[in-house]
Amino acid sequence: MSYDLISFDLDGTLVDTADEIAEAANRALNAHGIPRRPASEITNLIGAGTRELMLKLLQGCFLEQPGLAGRVRAEDVLASMDEHYAATTGTSATPYPGCRDTLANLKIAGVRLACVTNKEYRHAQRVLEVSGLDGFFDLLIGGDSLAEKKPHPSVLRHVARTLGADIAHMAHLGDSATDVAAARNAGVAAWVVPYGYNAGVPITEARPDHIFDSLPLVAEYVLSGRRLSAA
Repeated sequence: MSYDLISFDLDGTLVDTADEIAEAANRALNAHGIPRRPASEITNLIGAGTRELMLKLLQGCFLEQPGLAGRVRAEDVLASMDEHYAATTGTSATPYPGCRDTLANLKIAGVRLACVTNKEYRHAQRVLEVSGLDGFFDLLIGGDSLAEKKPHPSVLRHVARTLGADIAHMAHLGDSATDVAAARNAGVAAWVVPYGYNAGVPITEARPDHIFDSLPLVAEYVLSGRRLSAA
């Protein structure tokens, strides 16, 4: 199979952002008198966007401390999260090994590249910029870019349509069950890496089409397929 377009999730796939997200979330909680939560708990909520992350985090806090619900408004905490995440975004974002070379090799070969994340567009753009990855992508889609977000089928179909690609020759690489569902729903190949944020659940349970142990293996797979198709 020859792949002409690869879309990549961002957090947990291309870049490790867990520390900066956890720090922003804990600062938002602290601003309203709520004790810090373990970073691992917050990491397990990454994937649907910061708003959904904070709502789930607050839900757990309210269950543990029922009195909080009477004195803390969720919308106020969400507003604090916006403020604090604007301050922490990109402060510790680190591309995974081989990330830049993988994207460069694919781009040189003429493969179109998109970054498709449920993180808000402004935050995604910032992470790409500070990580030095922004120049690789033909399109960036954030969680607030369209009417829907992953795993809705319209998201990846929009990417294919915008970049003029055939869905049959497109793959989406992510790190979570949400990414696998997004690919399945859109009818594109569902690829994953095993090291990201999937709520502590083994990614094998999402039954992706292919698991790549590292990013360079993605480029190797795609480029070998294109060479075979050209032969």
